[in-house]
Amino acid sequence: MILVNSPFLPPIENYVKKLEQIWKNQYLTNNGPLLKEFNEKLAIFLDISPENISLFVNGHLALEAAIKALDLKGEVITTPFTFASTTNAIVNCGLKPVFCDIDPETLCIDHTKIEELITERTSAILGVHVFGNLCNIEEIDRITQKYNLKVIYDAAHAFGIKYKGKSVFQYGDVSMASFHATKVFHSIEGGMVCYKNQNLKQKFQLIKNFGINNYDIHLCGSNMKMNEFQAAMGLVNLEYLDNIIKERKKIYERYTKYLLHNKKIKIVEFKNETHNYIYMPIILPDDININELLSYMEKNNIQIRRYFYPLTSKSKYLNNYIINTPVAEKISEKIICLPFYYGLKESEQIYIIEKLSDFLEK
Repeated sequence: MILVNSPFLPPIENYVKKLEQIWKNQYLTNNGPLLKEFNEKLAIFLDISPENISLFVNGHLALEAAIKALDLKGEVITTPFTFASTTNAIVNCGLKPVFCDIDPETLCIDHTKIEELITERTSAILGVHVFGNLCNIEEIDRITQKYNLKVIYDAAHAFGIKYKGKSVFQYGDVSMASFHATKVFHSIEGGMVCYKNQNLKQKFQLIKNFGINNYDIHLCGSNMKMNEFQAAMGLVNLEYLDNIIKERKKIYERYTKYLLHNKKIKIVEFKNETHNYIYMPIILPDDININELLSYMEKNNIQIRRYFYPLTSKSKYLNNYIINTPVAEKISEKIICLPFYYGLKESEQIYIIEKLSDFLEK
């Protein structure tokens, strides 16, 4: 079976060397030496001060921590075209998600439709950089300044991407990264927040460590700490990131070389000055039954996946939340992601494209 995604694993001996350091240090968690080193190395890579970075056990809890650290209340304007984590984080923190439609080209939140959704209860905009395409940062910044709002970016798809020569994590009040195993860069599980205000460092530390400092409980926190084993994998994988992205670029270019000739497929274009080639999304014509396509490809030992379907606004716990996002609705019905990962062979790609083309022709 050709999987839709497969994690990058470095040479095992490189990871073992880091594990040997853990055994030597006798430190497994609680801000250990490898985590501190990982924090420093990320700061160098992102050109951000170590005091403006906090590491977490996963990206979802990092996002919840961002909402809590900014003391958000009321409503948060966001996109329904995202993974469940984005919406769940808002709701888990006791806020109401207000869903804005998406731009049909970038698939990110449509900045032209945000202002009409702002009310006296709005406290923030939570944008998602979808498939590595970036939100309209300037326009969202203009809106947040005009209405005195905060902005958080869910940048789970955007690690390694730059905008105007700077890491994408240097934008927004807080930007979140996911280091999940299937991402371009991973630490098995893991997450990170970057923020402009260094005073948030201590607050994030409290939030992820039960709210405790020097025996006193300062706030109602949780256990969100990254451990040394995750930090070890992150340190090793960071050394391979440039090569990983170069290889993924080759895979993307091979796909586009063969797919561009198929008039029934729309390739999602990447609009940034840099890209990390995290997914291979394509939009299918209206007359294609995606469930039949999924079944056909699986019978031919190919796994493809729908991203993002259904929209998070259709989550059952929201009790049929009424929204008006026709663009997101239409795209979610017709978009899929093809197998895409470091190590995918050209022969496998050709096979995938042949089977996809066969189905579309039928």
